Amino acid sequence: MEKKLQIIVQKLEKEFGAIASETRGEVSLFVLAERIIAVCQQVQGQGFELLSAMTAVDYWPQENPRFHVVYEFTSVSKNLRLEIRVPVPGLNPSLPTVSGIYRNANWRERELWDMFGIRFEGHPDLRRILMPADWEGHPLRKDYPLGYEEPQFTFNSEEIDLRKPYAKE
Repeated sequence: MEKKLQIIVQKLEKEFGAIASETRGEVSLFVLAERIIAVCQQVQGQGFELLSAMTAVDYWPQENPRFHVVYEFTSVSKNLRLEIRVPVPGLNPSLPTVSGIYRNANWRERELWDMFGIRFEGHPDLRRILMPADWEGHPLRKDYPLGYEEPQFTFNSEEIDLRKPYAKE
């Protein structure tokens, strides 16, 4: 681990009880949900000016934690990258919003709500962003039912009868 990053990680471990993990030179910190706002404020104060990615991982059928919400921060000025993972339970999954700290978290949190059903408490506009407003369920959950609709490609177009209104009878 780079010396600059090591100092920042040690400070976060000491101050917030974070648990660091390093794999192939990439550093991840595991943080409790109730500390994510304070951790993000500290990370921003340490020069990580960009929330470069935010996603979730579904560990279904495991329920506690079922999800990890993954925040990836970048310090352009220091040329550093830091990943923070927050375990979230499967029953009523929620985290506090960090959109007040990193403005681009607004749409990223909306996407995680839409795709995984993870609620971000205090979010200013938590509504679907990718799926239609009347959509039921959250498609990136591992237990989401698949429709098994076979898409039409050139190699199977004759097998699939689409009953297109413009097709010649």
